[in-house]
Amino acid sequence: MIQRASLALLTAALMATGVASGVPPAAAAPPAQAAPLDAQAQALHVLNRLAFGPRPGDVERVANMGVQRWIDEQLHPETIPLPPDLTARLALLATVNRSAGDSLAEFIELRREVRMDDEGAKQRRRQTEMRVARQAAEARLLRAVESPRQLEEVMVDFWYNHFNVFAGKGIDRALVTSYERDAIRPYALGSFRALLGATAKHPAMLFYLDNVVSSAPRPDAKGKARGLNENYARELMELHTLGADGGYTQRDVTELARMLTGWTFDQKRLARAGETFRFDAGRHDRDTKTWLGREIAPTGQQEGEYALDVLAVHPSTAHHVSFELAQYFVSDEPPAALVDRMAATWMASHGDIRAVLATLFASREFMSAGAAGAKFKTPYQFVVSAVRASGAPVANVMPLVNTMNQLGMPLYGCQTPDGYKNTQDAWLNPDALTRRIAFATALAAGKLPLAAPPVDARPAMAAMAPNMAGSDAMPPPAPPEPVPAAPKPVAAQAPVDPARLQATLAGSISPRTRAIVQRNPDNLRAAMLLGSPDFMQR
Repeated sequence: MIQRASLALLTAALMATGVASGVPPAAAAPPAQAAPLDAQAQALHVLNRLAFGPRPGDVERVANMGVQRWIDEQLHPETIPLPPDLTARLALLATVNRSAGDSLAEFIELRREVRMDDEGAKQRRRQTEMRVARQAAEARLLRAVESPRQLEEVMVDFWYNHFNVFAGKGIDRALVTSYERDAIRPYALGSFRALLGATAKHPAMLFYLDNVVSSAPRPDAKGKARGLNENYARELMELHTLGADGGYTQRDVTELARMLTGWTFDQKRLARAGETFRFDAGRHDRDTKTWLGREIAPTGQQEGEYALDVLAVHPSTAHHVSFELAQYFVSDEPPAALVDRMAATWMASHGDIRAVLATLFASREFMSAGAAGAKFKTPYQFVVSAVRASGAPVANVMPLVNTMNQLGMPLYGCQTPDGYKNTQDAWLNPDALTRRIAFATALAAGKLPLAAPPVDARPAMAAMAPNMAGSDAMPPPAPPEPVPAAPKPVAAQAPVDPARLQATLAGSISPRTRAIVQRNPDNLRAAMLLGSPDFMQR
């Protein structure tokens, strides 16, 4: 159980550093001119940006092998073997490994049983959906904490957020796992055009942004045009590619939506035969379109393919996505010159994500002392980095899922298509910081049941995907819950060793914070390090 006296003492001590009061740390405002980082500082910096923070021994390992060699290795994750234990655990997650069709078939059958008032159907549906959500969270978090292919995991987080799909909308409850596995992960460091096409054609995206029902406009009885849905076309240009200021008009949105009519899927064909995408010529608008100043002749599905080709290598896309990558990896307001160089690489490489990232990581802006610690961690980054730094084994991810729910960032739980923000102003507030400190206290004291199998995942899963067992409508977000008292673990988890933790975090903990930590009791020191303003930054 989290002891209130210890938590109060820790909060009071951290108040002196500014973090508990919501005062931004000094690292959040890097100097305009900054010298290059030394070798150890570079190792820590790349582990905080290309990875979810260091695990014990990581800083020394990266410094010894050479930062550039480590970056090159991370850019080619297929060359890095996965630990056998991690591979074995992922293989046991049945719902994560099955096809989108099988997942949807089960969902449809359970929905049918509920509508038939079959006794026990609601409970079976609830249990099934909770199991699916729990295993999806387990697969994502186990990889984020334990995989040596850290940049791959960072980019899966980035791209899923960029092409966001909300897990709580209708049949997307059954499709999100396949969406991340089949449409995001294989392309995270590859061709942006391939990634764009995979997300555009996946049933999770087609359903989430309603292109599944979009068809050529037809007049109704009152003479009003019906059938065309512009949701996906709008977000495709505004969020996924060109950006809000990318030079397109509302007419371009409508014309692109017309070009994409007929891009759909059939639930029965997906459930029975595994067909994830089909072009329905009967729904397609066969008239000529004018889009981005071009006249588009009617060519069926090829109109949409042509649109994706154009958008993937458009200069506005190159700049928009390069800005987002630089904002994620460098600073909330990334240097314009860096974004321009990344966009130039994008255009020269035809949207090769790996090449753009290589330009970013080789830049003086990325590797400057002013960039180190300049980003405030999102709840996801904070939770994962804390577990990695602690070295605690994770058999049960539910305490981590609970914490992210309480911090306002449930996994797969962003309802709007723009995804979660990664900037300081979105996450730095006194209430959230108090919750972070409570998590740091419990983790450091060994009070989180990470080593014990989950007893009952329902409360956390209900918060992770709100109203999962209810109607198919999109519900309002669940209110945050207080940090719960953790049950006594079945398998004991040792408290975090503060000396080992401080060595793991190396130069990221300032002399001032170290001095404050040393003035406090031994049993609070690890919690103070994990709850410090220095650790909140990356």
